[in-house]
Amino acid sequence: MSECLLEVSDLRVDFRNGGQVVRAVDQLTYSVRRGQTVAVIGESGSGKTVSSRAIMGLLPPTAKVTGSIRFDDIEMVGLGEKAMRGQRGCGVAMVFQDPTRSLNPTMRIGAQIREAIQTHEKASRGAAHDRALELLELVRLPAAQERLQQYPHQLSGGMRQRVMIAIALAASPKLLIADEATTALDVTTQAQIMELLRDLQQRLGMALIMISHDLGLAASFADEVVVMYAGRAVERAPTSMLFSHVRMPYTRALLDAIPRLENASHAPLAAVPGQPPNMALREPGCPFTPRCPNSTDKCRSQAPAFEEHEPGHLWACWHPCDDGVRL
Repeated sequence: MSECLLEVSDLRVDFRNGGQVVRAVDQLTYSVRRGQTVAVIGESGSGKTVSSRAIMGLLPPTAKVTGSIRFDDIEMVGLGEKAMRGQRGCGVAMVFQDPTRSLNPTMRIGAQIREAIQTHEKASRGAAHDRALELLELVRLPAAQERLQQYPHQLSGGMRQRVMIAIALAASPKLLIADEATTALDVTTQAQIMELLRDLQQRLGMALIMISHDLGLAASFADEVVVMYAGRAVERAPTSMLFSHVRMPYTRALLDAIPRLENASHAPLAAVPGQPPNMALREPGCPFTPRCPNSTDKCRSQAPAFEEHEPGHLWACWHPCDDGVRL
């Protein structure tokens, strides 16, 4: 059995918008080992969610996906819908950002979990009920037996997210993708959900992909970080290496934007200057050039390759930074 569970190679995702083609993901390459946690980080519109939905086969028919997504030695790009359904749930599962939109408001929690269980395995109603209760207890939902009879609106945001995790775990996936799974939660609940995911990952032997804009979260929970900008990977390294030796100016800007407790309460918050590029207009050069303090004429005319410059550390920049960060 290969140690590599997921291998994304030269992934491209194009959407046609009228007469324009929007390349939402461009030449994305990374891998996930069995049991590993990889954080995919970037601003809104950087291609994080589109790339994760490509792995799940959940993009609309108008999307053109090229490159390779090999999951557990199965090529997912071009896989038929029937075969793809066989991989969803038992192979790879996903927890989305907003559980309120993901859960059916007209169905009781227990019925929704039973439905997920019976989709993937032949189980009687009684066996599915027992398994649903077991899953709610696994995700530490208080008063699990009582919650089975409740509707989503009767639960708090953190409880609903625990239910979504339980549904995702119904078929014991090998890989769980958490797409901004804690963004809508308060800080305390966010930490509880992330600790839960880490505990479940260790107990069940899953791999985990964290899709987030929060580098602080990645520093605490990920083994490796992939930073995306304008649909491309611009820096990738083991977490400790990335934070001790930041090379990409975009990564540096994201880190500088993290609020710090030692700063005065009235101090202005840092932000990445400028706006992300229009993805329908693929200009030559590095896409971060208009926002980068290190940019030169070479940056505007020639895109740097995403390469391994140090063992385990890849980046795409002509004028890399040379510093670390204290979180």
